[in-house]
Amino acid sequence: MRAQEVAYRFSLMACGGADDAEDAMQEALIKTYRYATRIRNPEAFKTWLYRTVRNACLISRRRRVDEPARMLSLDEPLGGPGGRERAIDAVDPSKDPEAVAINARLRRQLAHALRSLPAPYRVVVFLREMEGLSTRDVADVLGVSEANVKTRLHRARLFLRRELEER
Repeated sequence: MRAQEVAYRFSLMACGGADDAEDAMQEALIKTYRYATRIRNPEAFKTWLYRTVRNACLISRRRRVDEPARMLSLDEPLGGPGGRERAIDAVDPSKDPEAVAINARLRRQLAHALRSLPAPYRVVVFLREMEGLSTRDVADVLGVSEANVKTRLHRARLFLRRELEER
């Protein structure tokens, strides 16, 4: 996966809005280009990129302390920054239509529950579960201890379970 795709996906999740995500991604990629020769271990590149994106998100958030966390655009379609949520990636004609509908509903509920997670928990779930980083790598990206990562992940899972059970 290209660095730009990784940086944008993470910044979209960490920063919230598409505009902030693009700005953070650009800042991170500029720093990556500028300091790439200083990275000694190529395996640590992805972790370093995540940390750079996270810092860019924090800096942009601090600049706009008085602004709301996310502004809605009148031009933005309902359902989020990417437009209407995709119910399924590809429709398989061999699947039972009822199973496809149930699966789509579950995906929407999970996406809603993930969006409602507080930012520190959402970032940990994203890095650990969706990106597959180790606990140590997540701790390095966030600048916290491994125990803190485990605690946040546990609390996030409890929150998600509670949210999904209510639905």
